[in-house]
Formats: sequence, structure tokens, C-alpha cells
Amino acid sequence: MSLDPAPRTPVTEPLARPSAVLTVSGPDRPGVTARLFTALAALGNGVPAVEVLDVEQVVVHGQLVLGVVVAAGPHSGEAPELVARLAELAARVAEDTGMQVAVEAAGPDGAAAGADRPHHVILLGRPVLPDAVAGAARAIAGTGANIDAIRRLSDYPVTSFELTVSGAEATELRTVLAAVAAETGTDIAVERVGLARRSKRLIVLDVDSTLVRGEVIDELAARAGRAAEVARITAAAMNGELDFAESLRARVGALAGLPVEVLDEVREALVLTPGARTLIRTLQRLGFRCGIVSGGFTQITDPLAESLGLDFAAANTLEVADGRLTGGLVGEIVDRAGKARALARFAGQYGIPLEQTVAVGDGANDLDMLNAAGLGIAFNAKPVVREQAHTALNQPYLDAVLQVLGFTRDEVLDAL
Repeated sequence: MSLDPAPRTPVTEPLARPSAVLTVSGPDRPGVTARLFTALAALGNGVPAVEVLDVEQVVVHGQLVLGVVVAAGPHSGEAPELVARLAELAARVAEDTGMQVAVEAAGPDGAAAGADRPHHVILLGRPVLPDAVAGAARAIAGTGANIDAIRRLSDYPVTSFELTVSGAEATELRTVLAAVAAETGTDIAVERVGLARRSKRLIVLDVDSTLVRGEVIDELAARAGRAAEVARITAAAMNGELDFAESLRARVGALAGLPVEVLDEVREALVLTPGARTLIRTLQRLGFRCGIVSGGFTQITDPLAESLGLDFAAANTLEVADGRLTGGLVGEIVDRAGKARALARFAGQYGIPLEQTVAVGDGANDLDMLNAAGLGIAFNAKPVVREQAHTALNQPYLDAVLQVLGFTRDEVLDAL
């Protein structure tokens, strides 16, 4: 017996039909959209004359732009006849509303309307200058792609715009736009359009120079009188010039003899990166699991995670004996590979696929984690990290991550 006895109409390719684009523009006012579609509905005198294929509307500082793509019904004649009829309709709507209404022919069934929109391009800056928008637009056009839509995501703490782009491959887009970003100082991120962008459910943040300003180990070294030596090792490790585990042992060794109370002093002096609390609070209210994975020390990161209400934390543990640091470590070292393992462990703990995770970091030891995540963001990172991460942010505000994820300023405010 059939489980679905209802007959189904075979799916066939639609016949090519004359199509047209109507564009309405002018000062926004109530009733414009209703007037246009009422006129379209009455065009066939009781018999549907057109079918709506696509609609886009945007209001920018009180100025409306409304685009409608329609295809001719079965009894509407050829393209010139459709455009002529719509031109008469447009004139009436323009007179009634005080708007400008333009009509032009489109490809068969609206093919020229650019329905394929595979990528979002996000421009972020403080400010975003015209040369950045012009450079991005030229670069996109140079790939043969088209900008289908532009919307503003935020005006604070950074200005950001999202361009919807069709007809380009992701790697090529990222390559040409990276050059624009370097020339203009504007951050430009590229993400594929689709549900995956809004399906992210877990974020992992590096701590030193990402969640907080500065490097904790440098602060500890200063109190041990070994600041210059440790700073040189830290810089080399973060630039990928030294093995992280080896460099960590060397730096920790320089801390031998420090009283354990120094850890409390350094922790209390930590300064969060601007926007850190907003990022975490917003994502938590949107249902994200939020945590930290650090090459630093649990004596610092665990209290920090507790104070921020984070879901998880992983870091190295300094060895302590008789109230002083021994210069050694206890347990597994959270190095470059260890960070990626920690991300996978926490994602598995919450039943979240890796493609639905986000990782943010600045150093070479973050690269495995950034590349393992569904989206890896290099935040004010070293050049080697910016070049290999999925996208890069060079703004001083950590909550700019929200715009890369596609959240608007209004959505952020609603979640706070």
C-alpha cells in the first residue's frame, strides 16, 4: 500500500516567460508598497497578469528603494507588451504616491535578478571610509561577481556593512578583498550565505591579548625581574618562530621562586578587552556556550571564567610548593595542538558539531583551534595568524565578532 497516495505533479523546468523589474524610489511614506501591489493585482482584470518572482525593499535615512521582479502570466503577451503595460501602471502609481517608479525588461523568469547569493562580505571600521567601499566594490566586480544587496549591521562600537555577493568563489573573494583591507585599514570578512552562519552555538576565546589586554606571563615575569627575557620569548612564540611548549617551559622556568600571592595581584589587575562582556553576555542570551582555552594558567583563568559566568575553561597549571612557584608545570600542556583538542572536547561535551563552533585568538598557538572551528577569527593577530585564519578583525573591540556572525546592532541591544 502506498504511504503517500496523493498524486504529485511532476516537477518540470518552467517555460521562459517575459519578465520585468519595477523599481520604486523616493521619500518613504506609508502605503507605497500596498499601492504598487494593489495595482499589480488589478492589472489582469480578474485574471492574474503577473507572478511575483522577487521583492527587495530597503529604507536608508528615510529614502525608500523597493524592487519587484515579475513574470508575465500565461495570457500577458510578449516582453514589449508586458513592459508597456507596466509602464502605464508605473505612471499611475508614481502620480498617486509621489514616488519615482521605473520599469525595465528582465531576463526570462527574472534570470537577470541575480537570485544566487552565495556569500556575505562584511566591512568593519571606525570609520568606514568611501575608499574602502569603493575598493571592495571594484574588487568584487573584478572577480565577475555582483553585489545584490547592502545593509548596515552596526554603527557602534564599529560601523559595519554587509554586502550580499553572488557569482564568486570564496577563496578568490578573500584574496582580492584581503588586498583592499590592507590598503584601506578596513576589516573585510567573507562568509558563505546559509543557515550555517546562524547555526553557531559555541564560542572559544583565547585569553591573553584577546579576552584581556596584554600577556599574563609578561606581568609575572616583570615581578620576577625577568621581563625583557620573557617578553622576547613570548613574542617569538606568538609569531610562530618557536615551539610553544618549549617556549612555555622556558618562560615558566623564569618565574621560579615567585610567591603565589603574585598570581592574585596579576589577576586583580587584568583589564578586559573593550566589548568582551558585551560579546559574552549577548551570545549567552542567544543560547551560545561560551568559554576560554588558554596557553596561560588555571590560577588566572579559572577565577576569570567564574567571574564572567563562562561555561568552560582550559589552561596550563603552574606548580606551587611551599607557597612559591617552582618554575614547573603540572599536567598536560595546553599548546597549539592542545587548544584544538580542548575545542573538540568542549564541543563534544555539549553535543555541538565543530562546524557550529567559533574560535577567536591572536597567536600562532591558536591556529589549530582557529582552523578546527567552523569559523576561526584572528583578533588583532600576528601576521602569520591573519594569513591563515578564516577571517581577521583588527578593531580594538571584541564585540565586533558579533557583526562577523551577522548580528545587527539592534539584535545585540535586544539581547542585552
